[in-house]
Amino acid sequence: MDRALEMQVFCTVVEKGSFVGAAEPLEMSKAAISRYVSALEERLGARLLHRTTRRLSLTDEGSQFYQRAKDALAMIDEAEEAASSVTPEPNGLLRINAPVSFGILHLAPLWAEFMREYPKVELEVSLNDRVVNLVEEGFDAAVRIARLENSSLVGRRLASTRMRLCASPDYIASNTPIAELADLSEHKIVAYTNFASGNEWEFDGPRGSERVKTQSTFRCNNGDTCRSIALSGGGIALQPSFMLADDLARGNLVEILPDYKSIELGIYAVYPSRKHLPSKVRVFVNFLAEQFANPPW
Repeated sequence: MDRALEMQVFCTVVEKGSFVGAAEPLEMSKAAISRYVSALEERLGARLLHRTTRRLSLTDEGSQFYQRAKDALAMIDEAEEAASSVTPEPNGLLRINAPVSFGILHLAPLWAEFMREYPKVELEVSLNDRVVNLVEEGFDAAVRIARLENSSLVGRRLASTRMRLCASPDYIASNTPIAELADLSEHKIVAYTNFASGNEWEFDGPRGSERVKTQSTFRCNNGDTCRSIALSGGGIALQPSFMLADDLARGNLVEILPDYKSIELGIYAVYPSRKHLPSKVRVFVNFLAEQFANPPW
């Protein structure tokens, strides 16, 4: 069987949530889709989907394969479009959505170079931390920092960032020592309210996966504010490495419990569909992929 088609069928099944849901966009029968997925699993020697009478869910192997297959399909489309003699020069309005902190720290310095490379593209960037609906709100693409295993959007992974537990040297020196996760209950916690897990934080430590429930003394929906509170000695924050790398390197913040690794999040450029991808979106995604090939954090 065609490997690219196998990947396309598998990804569509995951995005639609069922073989039946994938039948219409793929223009295939449910039986044909099932054969493609079974053939893929047999060739890989791994089960990719848990199948029940009510729903499908990804196995660990399936989750990893899904993201890589999405990236591969996107790159195939980009390669074909780039090689086409009728590919138009990128032009027109390009509306981008991105998270506030990442947009200010790591995207803002790049926009001038992008506009020099593509002078016919008019760039409009919107920064906010809520998850926007790209189609309904008229965005061509977005930068997302999340786990996108089950997203229906097409995405290209640009980099990753790990959440890191930190506080200022002054705070650490003037408070009780922290030897394990349970000790966090005795400390001031600076909480980011947009965490999907709320006040329950997950870590991979010496004893495996562990969770700890925290009680925050300060809460905010902006990561920069949480970072500033931590820098000022106001408590312990859990924030991404793309935001904290310089502070940790300079000693302004100190990582707490470094043997406990928090969740790793992917940084993605996402867009609604890979079909008929406008050249302005294609060059935008490729541009970011090149810029973040070796992320500074």
